[in-house]
Amino acid sequence: MINYTRHFRTRHAARCLLNGGVVAYPTEAVWGLGCDPENHYAVAKILALKGRDVDKGLILIGSDIAMFEPYLTSTSLEQQQRMSSTWPGPVTWLVPNNGLAPDWITGGQPSVAIRVTAHPVAAALSHLAGRPIVSTSANPQGLPAALSLTKIKAYFGNNLDAIASGLTGGTNKPSEIRDLLSGEIKRAG
Repeated sequence: MINYTRHFRTRHAARCLLNGGVVAYPTEAVWGLGCDPENHYAVAKILALKGRDVDKGLILIGSDIAMFEPYLTSTSLEQQQRMSSTWPGPVTWLVPNNGLAPDWITGGQPSVAIRVTAHPVAAALSHLAGRPIVSTSANPQGLPAALSLTKIKAYFGNNLDAIASGLTGGTNKPSEIRDLLSGEIKRAG
């Protein structure tokens, strides 16, 4: 069992996130940037920091599948079992957007990208926030994803509201993205 309240920095980062902040945290592969997906201002700040177009959409991560139940109302039990067989882990699923995810998360697409993370710090951040959080690689568009705290500071300086400490999985590979309806792999992991 993961001790979600062990690290002061993770608890602080979760509070910042819930108050509209942008936080950096380690994931299975690289450092990520996150925020409350319901806070349009915070999402816009992440997109500005990265120089990323809103039309690309963003991934949501959670500490367990139960966090995504509101997003899964238009999926079958078989589809949910297919997703849960890959979780927790570095597989992101595109599921039909039932209208719950706003355009600033979906990029105006008919699906939303979700993943149950296996990384203890990322999972703790989501758990302490009590909801799924935005997860996007911590790098300006076109530059390599950050693999260290030093690189986070070089990329973003003092423009982040908090940093949850920890080590990444260090693979430098993004999560695999699969389409739930077609089964197609949209991005190899």
